[in-house]
Amino acid sequence: MDLSLFLIPPAESARRKGPHDRIVMSSRVRLARNLKDAAFPGWAKKPERIRVLELIRPTVESLPEMKDAFSDTMDNLSTLDKQMLVERHLISREHAAKSAGSGLVLNHDETICFMINEEDHLRMQALRPGLQLKQAWTTIDQADSALEKKLDYAFSPELGYLTACPTNLGTGIRVSAMLHLPGLVLGEQINPIIQSVNKLGLAVRGLYGEGTEALGNVFQVSNQMTLGEAESAIVERLEKVLAQIIEHEENARGTLLEKKSKTVYNHIGRAYGILANAHSISSKETMNLLSLMRLGVDVGLFPGVDRSLVDELFILTQPAHLQKAHSEKLSAEERDLLRADMVRERLKDVRRPLAQAPGPPPGLDKPAK
Repeated sequence: MDLSLFLIPPAESARRKGPHDRIVMSSRVRLARNLKDAAFPGWAKKPERIRVLELIRPTVESLPEMKDAFSDTMDNLSTLDKQMLVERHLISREHAAKSAGSGLVLNHDETICFMINEEDHLRMQALRPGLQLKQAWTTIDQADSALEKKLDYAFSPELGYLTACPTNLGTGIRVSAMLHLPGLVLGEQINPIIQSVNKLGLAVRGLYGEGTEALGNVFQVSNQMTLGEAESAIVERLEKVLAQIIEHEENARGTLLEKKSKTVYNHIGRAYGILANAHSISSKETMNLLSLMRLGVDVGLFPGVDRSLVDELFILTQPAHLQKAHSEKLSAEERDLLRADMVRERLKDVRRPLAQAPGPPPGLDKPAK
């Protein structure tokens, strides 16, 4: 099956809505599981990894929610296909580096994904647009319960689920949300927020997780503790912290528009000017400028423009997606030229931003207490 034909078109993906999606771009809950009496993938030899894959993969495919899913081994996927999956946050960068003995099963609406023989034998995740951690947890918990009836998990009554990395020991759960926080960045409040979140036992990472930078003012916030706390309690605790971050981001946007409006309009206007007129632009610069344009849409500076246009460009302008649209292999310089051409074309009917916001910041996106 051709992965590019299976994946949801970027335009459709960008139109998905969820609670507080002005700030929370997506929610994810991931579980790590391993089979009893089988070496962890990092220690297992190729025949053992293949044996585990051949045991887990059909079991996952048999789940009702995985009907008509995309299923393949990692050595059958091209480097470009793997990178597209990373760019859509469907698999980890580590899994993209895997080959024989590892696999992927992805449902049709891209809300449940199973990575087989990544760091653990099985890493399953549920994804939702906006702030929907509880819904994501319910989905993946049901899938995990069904699999546990068919697979013999490595489990200790004292320690819980056994994992390749000790930081995942216990529940094996990683709960995370991807946040767009340009207000806190422009207001120079992001570092105190990150420090406060870290003190609460949560991790703040960049766009593609651990060890990556926060391109486009996008940050991932997730739990660090997996041992000694129930899964539902971890989800609840993260939701409360996210509610506070959302409020801080909304307040930061409001303060900037009230006290430093010209600075904000200057950033957004310059971002639009470069995106709408550049003839060569890198992926990194595009992400950062699209972030500012997204902020401009949110505060009403682009009347009639839907945020989904910007979110679609977030996907389409990334290297693998750009390369996939062209049959010949492109150099980085050629991608920069084609990226600029595409963005100019998509923005040709978008008028330059207003010189000031049309009234107070639209509908503060504060979660209910």
